[in-house]
Amino acid sequence: MSENHKKLIVVGSGAAGLTAAIYAARGNLAPLVFEGSQPGGQLTITTDVENYPGFPEGIMGPELMELFRKQAQRFGANTQFKEVNEVDLSKRPFLVRSNEEAYRADSVIVATGASAKFLGLDSEKKFMGYGVSACATCDGFFFKNQEVLVVGGGDSAVEEAAFLTKFASRVTIVHRRNTLRASKIMQDRAFKNPKISFIWDSEVVDVLGEEKGGKKSVTGVRLKNVKTGESSVRESSGLFLAIGHEPNTKIFRGQLELDGKGYIVTREGRTMTSVPGVFACGDVQDVIYRQAVTAAGSGCMAAMDAERFLEQSD
Repeated sequence: MSENHKKLIVVGSGAAGLTAAIYAARGNLAPLVFEGSQPGGQLTITTDVENYPGFPEGIMGPELMELFRKQAQRFGANTQFKEVNEVDLSKRPFLVRSNEEAYRADSVIVATGASAKFLGLDSEKKFMGYGVSACATCDGFFFKNQEVLVVGGGDSAVEEAAFLTKFASRVTIVHRRNTLRASKIMQDRAFKNPKISFIWDSEVVDVLGEEKGGKKSVTGVRLKNVKTGESSVRESSGLFLAIGHEPNTKIFRGQLELDGKGYIVTREGRTMTSVPGVFACGDVQDVIYRQAVTAAGSGCMAAMDAERFLEQSD
């Protein structure tokens, strides 16, 4: 067990986790980073990142995350493509388990992010990757001159729809209410875009498709009007889901204080969690901003908080 005892373990490798690793490594904490099931986090499924400072021409999401990773490694961070499946935060040193390997850590930074929510339909799972997607920037290119649907009513849904108009002939937003939740500026853009239309008060209850020669493809969806109960079929080549995200906090339930939606609760303006020595940063604790730059900023804060904690507890 001794060789697996670390001063600091970072769980997660998105903008928050890797920034935490950069600062922690520069602080001589030699952090061990578990990159998880989606190394690089949500930015690895984003094509053009145009709002991250320092890249006036934009940069590809995966490329940006690779730069983060190399910078962390340069200062001595040990990044491993492993997933953490169990933790025990009841006493220090904390126990962090990855499959059969056990590690001890004097401090832990949680940066596990959040994952896209799905509708929970069997047909949705069946056609996932074959016309059903939760990432327009990943898959929009495959729907040139085709009609597609976007489910949702917030900023992310409108952003996805606007992006898809670069490729699709028509984009229809399906929303279970009769007004959007998106910000005013995003709503105005959507309503003015001639390629975007709307289906109100409706939800997708089934994804329709076909299988030919071992290949699957979406042909449309079955909709239900939530007010009248009326059912209808809408033809479409693609279905994009933009109904929010769920924090990746399953292994921390019962160990860290979570809010009603499952996000880790941190002290206001800081990264401390309900357990001294455990810190959280990025989308796993941010229900408001959820941007790469704010995630990176909170990663810096978490590393600095962890460093101070370790200095005081030695």
